[in-house]
Amino acid sequence: MAHDTLAGVFSPVLTPFDKNLAIDANLFVKFCSWILTQGAGLAVFGTNSEANSLTVGEKLELLARLIEAELPPDKMMPGTGACALPDAVALCQAAAKAKTAAVLMLPPFYYKSVSEDGLFAFYAEAIQRVGDQALKVCLYHIPQVSGVPIPLTLIERLVKAYPSTVVGIKDSGGDFVYSKALLEALPSFRTFCGSEKFLLETMRHGGAGCISAMANIHPGAIVNLYETRTTPEADAKQQALNQMRKAYESVAMIPALKRTVAEYGKAPAFKTMRPPLTELADEDWDGLKTNLNDLSLKMPNLDKILA
Repeated sequence: MAHDTLAGVFSPVLTPFDKNLAIDANLFVKFCSWILTQGAGLAVFGTNSEANSLTVGEKLELLARLIEAELPPDKMMPGTGACALPDAVALCQAAAKAKTAAVLMLPPFYYKSVSEDGLFAFYAEAIQRVGDQALKVCLYHIPQVSGVPIPLTLIERLVKAYPSTVVGIKDSGGDFVYSKALLEALPSFRTFCGSEKFLLETMRHGGAGCISAMANIHPGAIVNLYETRTTPEADAKQQALNQMRKAYESVAMIPALKRTVAEYGKAPAFKTMRPPLTELADEDWDGLKTNLNDLSLKMPNLDKILA
């Protein structure tokens, strides 16, 4: 997928584990297939994928399994950010070889208050070591989690140095002021909001789409808003999406999303979390389930595809 067509809705796909905390790769591939049937792409190894609880080897194996299953690489945006430069390079190389739409790349996140020059050097070194024109990088701005913001000045430097490689960003900062500054300063840059609650506003300012945790449970509804964003019904659809997200704001997001998939998809393995994350408590699920019933959540054919 050329960067000028890199757009739409992507899901940071949840990762199922078995009782021994090993990845259930077959179930993972099936779940990715379901998300694709709903019109969304696959931002595998994202925050809600528990990416930083996965080894580089596990990520490489899962990406290979997706390709072997003939899922379309132009619908994939695997996370390749890492604290260790060689790890980031290995993941980016695999994604470029597979010709994925792009990669989603966190900054190195252990050291805090690093200089802009240091961050630039990390991204530049990774791009140069990969040395593949097929590599398309979407930066990942989530400073409340990573502790390392990606300032506009750094983005401008990277775009100037690598205009055909550094092509977009996922903005999960939660502050639309930052997104708007990006959209105004770099109108051809592919800016994705990190929550569907900003989808309509992002698109109205020239954005590329949305990469959202909620695309694990109702990707079709988010895709529908993306596709009908210029219609009179768009604002009402945005409000409906906001209500669904609100249902998850009082519980731990990743365990709640995984429990939802486990229950609606009849796939208990999805409940399992790798420590230090823990499963959603039954009482929290009971309250969430009531809200989801009130909101008429539908996950069409999920149980059939995961069977």
